[in-house]
Formats: sequence, C-alpha cells, structure tokens
Amino acid sequence: MKFAVSLALAAAFGFGVVAAAQAQQAPTRLERSGVTFHRAVCADVAVGYMRCHAHIVTDGSGNPIINAMRPNKPGGGAGTPSGFAPADLRAAYNVTSSGSSSVTVAIVDAYGYSNAEADLGVYRTQFGLPACTTANGCFKKVNQSGVQGSYPRDNASWSQETALDLDMVSAMCPNCKILLVESNDPSSANLGIAENEAAALGAHVISNSYGGSESGAASFDHYYTHAGVAITVSTGDSGYGTEYPASSPNVTAVGGTHLVKTSSGRGWAETVWSGGGSGCSTVFAKPSWQHDTLCTKRMEADVSAVADPNTGVAVYGPGGHGSAWSVFGGTSVAAPLVAGLYGVNGGSVNAGSNPYGAAAGSLNDVTSGVNGSCGGTYFCTAGTGYDGPTGLGTPNGVVAF
Repeated sequence: MKFAVSLALAAAFGFGVVAAAQAQQAPTRLERSGVTFHRAVCADVAVGYMRCHAHIVTDGSGNPIINAMRPNKPGGGAGTPSGFAPADLRAAYNVTSSGSSSVTVAIVDAYGYSNAEADLGVYRTQFGLPACTTANGCFKKVNQSGVQGSYPRDNASWSQETALDLDMVSAMCPNCKILLVESNDPSSANLGIAENEAAALGAHVISNSYGGSESGAASFDHYYTHAGVAITVSTGDSGYGTEYPASSPNVTAVGGTHLVKTSSGRGWAETVWSGGGSGCSTVFAKPSWQHDTLCTKRMEADVSAVADPNTGVAVYGPGGHGSAWSVFGGTSVAAPLVAGLYGVNGGSVNAGSNPYGAAAGSLNDVTSGVNGSCGGTYFCTAGTGYDGPTGLGTPNGVVAF
C-alpha cells in the first residue's frame, strides 16, 4: 500500500513510475525462520519491475547483524565469518572439481556496485579461493550495453544482492571467469537487455536472482531464450506462488531448502524452506521434458539448493557503513549456487531440460516440508520424486547440470 501511494505521488509531481521505483527504499518487513530473524533486502515493486530475492539475517529489531564472526575456539582470535563457507557448500552438494577459466559465469543484477571487485576479493581471500580480478582476466564488470564504465548509480539493496551472487558463484566454481552485467534499473526491459548482453559476451551460464509478476511475461521471454546457454532463476522468497522469469520454460528455476549437517551417510539433510517459491504458470506451455501431472502448464521449481536464512551463507558486501561480513539466505543463494555448478560442468545445455535427463542419484530428493497452502498437492508440499518447492531435488555433484 505504501508503495502504491508513493507511485501516485510520484506521478502527481511528475517523477514517473521509474523514479518512484528507484526511490523505494523503505525497510522490508521482519521475518523469522526458526530462531533467526531476517528481512528481504529489496522492497516490493510495481508490475513491470523485478525485485531481488536476497534475505539478510538481522537482530530482533530488523538491523542487519554486521561483522558476525564466530571464534575458532572459545576466547580465541577474530575467527571466521558466520554462515556456510564454500567448503561447507561444496561438501553438502558433493562438488569436488573447481571448473575452468575457459568457462564464463555471468550474473545479471540491477544498478551499480562500485565496490564489487574489492568486496569479492575479500571473500575469496578469506576462504582461500584464487584471485579473480580485472587485472588477471577473471573478473569483468559491464553496464547493460556491454561497456566497462558508465555504470548505473549504486543502490545499497541491489549491491547486497550482487555481493551474494558473486560469492556463491565463486564458492562453487572458483576457477570460472565471472562476468557482472549491471542493468540501469530493475525494470523487466532493462534487466532483459542486460541478459542479452551477458549471452552476447560469451557466458556459458547466466544467474538471475530476481522475479516479479507473470503479467506481460510472454513479451519479455525472448530475453531469456539463448540456445546453448544455461539460465538459472530464483523462484522467489514469498512462499507458494508463481513468479517470472522462473516460470519461463527456457530457464532452470531454482527453489530453496533448509540445509543442516547430520550424522547420516551424506552428512547433510534438507527440507523445504517455507519462503521458497513454486507454482503452476498461467502463461507458459508445459515443456516436453516436464512430466508432472496436475499442472498443465510450466511448473516451477526444477531443482533447489540452500536458501533458508536460518541455515544461511557467509557473504562479504555492503553493510551498515562500508563493507562487512553478514549472513544471507533467500533463493538468491540457490540460483547463483546452481549457476556455479553449470559452470563447473561446462557441458552442453538445452534450456531448462538438463536436470530432467540426469542419471539416477545425481540429485538429492527432498521429501519433507511445505511452502504454503495448496490442498496438500505437490504444488507446495515436498514428497518422494518431483515436487514444486524443491523440484527434482538438490545437487549431488555436477552431473545434472
């Protein structure tokens, strides 16, 4: 409601919808997952715009927990950042290889992030990952026209999203090249232009951690149709409900889980994250490779990965004053994580179909948890085999990608 009023006022005073959407920086509502408080970093937006799906862990008043460090031992040293580190994520998803510098993983996000390369360097140094810089040819940042310069203005919320994306791709494919494409704003049109630019610049996979209404989606889907390029999209952070571009049949829609260490044979266990999106599209026809029975159109998700802020990941990026360590969740974690696995594999890609043709055992089936109310169907309820919240399951190595 507040956003609708702000749009009306902006229009009345001649600022227009774009200015109103850019100006919307009101704090998002505080949520709780288990014992963990968190909030979305991006506020709701108008139709025709996308919002990012990152959630930052906060205190009980909604203030981000900055410089959250756990000591290596009681009373000893500065310790290491809280949240799952690359070694944890790679162990959880059985990733043993590191990819190749011949493969480029692109990240598309809105607005600028002036400190992207420096913050990425801190994350990679902390966890012993190889340097990824403009100077050594590993990192490249461009605007939506492909220019290294003339970047959009910085935006704190989207910069946090971008930091998360860069760190998750680095964690899963530390040897891949990273291309960051910054769109002018989070409009569907400008994000789509950035998507095309990422493909034109040679990306093998493009990660997108944002979504919005399916309204008008068909007219934008050409931006997400790139033969031979894997495109991962987060399914959302508001629970059961369909979002675009995750509902496009040309992408891999990535849902969210709650990930914990266990004493089981795998050493890890997963259930549905209640905030992850899922649903049956009202726009797109069912692709030939998807065979669930109750949804007659495109169903999301396809696969999933950790997203619950209560079992979140360590990220270095914009904090209260400057850059700092924080813990993040949201399906914005899952989409770049899976993008990194497409990068490690580096093999041929056919729209969102690859996981559906994967060998048995290449995905971990997630069989419990719900993300909303859907009459007990697989649309929002996990079970054996395919289900909406977690798709075919979570990665067990990179074979499925």
